[in-house]
Amino acid sequence: METILSVIQVIIAVVLIFLVLMHSGKDAGLSGAFGVGSGSGPLGGGSMVERNLNRWTVFFAVLFVLNTIVLLKKLA
Repeated sequence: METILSVIQVIIAVVLIFLVLMHSGKDAGLSGAFGVGSGSGPLGGGSMVERNLNRWTVFFAVLFVLNTIVLLKKLA
């Protein structure tokens, strides 16, 4: 069980890192390459995409924390 939870933890961490890098910052970051920060591009309006990106980031962050707590309970 611990092995499965550890693999899930790594997958969640990788997805979370990718989602954080997708956020636009001062320099538009990696999201500028995909057109997330701007109104133009293949993804359409930036505000709706940015809002959904925020929701997915929070969702995976909560999953990460919950999985960490479960892993700590299993190890103790």
